Amino acid sequence: VQLQASGGGLVQAGGSLRLSCAASGGTFSRYSMGWFRQAPGKERERVAAISWSGDGSTYYADSVKGRFTISRDDAKETVYLQMNSLKPEDTAVYYCNAEWTGKGWDRGVYWGQGTQVTVSS
Repeated sequence: VQLQASGGGLVQAGGSLRLSCAASGGTFSRYSMGWFRQAPGKERERVAAISWSGDGSTYYADSVKGRFTISRDDAKETVYLQMNSLKPEDTAVYYCNAEWTGKGWDRGVYWGQGTQVTVSS
C-alpha cells in the first residue's frame, strides 16, 4: 500500500489549506485513514481520523476541533484534510496513514511521506 500526501504550503494565520492523500495498491475502502503531524522537537500526534467507508466515524484532536475536517472519497482512493482558521501552532509536517487490522496481505499500518504546512503570524 502506497500513500502520497500533497497540498501543504505556506499560508498566513487565519487561512486555509486542503491536504490530500492518495492511496494505491490496496483495498482503500476498508482502511481506517488518519492524519498526523509532527512539529520540530515534538512527538508525532494524531490530528484526525476517519474509519472505514462502511462506518465513517471521525476523530479530531481537541486542538483542531471545529477548524479541521477529514473526509474520504473511496472512488478516488483519497482522504482529505480541510484545514481552516489556521494558526502558527499548526505548523508541522503532516503525514497520512492507513490502517487495516483485519485479515489479508495488507494487514498493518502504512504511512505517506509527509507534507510541510507552515502558518505565518
